[in-house]
Amino acid sequence: MSVEVKDARAGVIERRSERLENRGLLITVFNDARLLVIALWLGAAVFFSAVVAPVVFTTLRELNVEHANHAAGSIVTRSLVTLNTSGFIAALLLLITAFAFRRGIKSSAFYLEIAALVVIALMTGIGQWVINARLLALRVAMGKPIDEVALGNPLRVQFNSLHGYSVAVFGVAILAAVVAFLLIARRRKAGKV
Repeated sequence: MSVEVKDARAGVIERRSERLENRGLLITVFNDARLLVIALWLGAAVFFSAVVAPVVFTTLRELNVEHANHAAGSIVTRSLVTLNTSGFIAALLLLITAFAFRRGIKSSAFYLEIAALVVIALMTGIGQWVINARLLALRVAMGKPIDEVALGNPLRVQFNSLHGYSVAVFGVAILAAVVAFLLIARRRKAGKV
């Protein structure tokens, strides 16, 4: 075998090794970005549910703010719009990117990740564009702050029922995000996307 052939083979092997290294770096960065996206949304959603919403209602009531529930509801609704919309977009982005570098991922883990991301997208979409839209329409139909509407009023009863669904749907989205986070982190730990 000539020296030129050996040098050519060595060059090919070296270039192949560099491509594999670059691919590994790309996979790591890609995976870190995916994990960051789900972690940020999950953290914001949990913080909102466990801290922001209860604190806003409690604080405004303790300060004897007139129409405290109405004011707190307005603040929470605006925050929820951001969380639902960002959760929907994040889930779609993560769904699309889940298919990149899929090779080597166990089918069951991959399909569970896809299912969790679909659940997040569905729950945040339903929460935002179905439930929240109806809640806002009911608030307008009441014609006055919710604090002034009797608990037995049919609009208030319907509002309270929808509010319960809103909380449940958002809770399901959070649980699905925990599953997605764990699966994406597991992918990252394995060095695969």
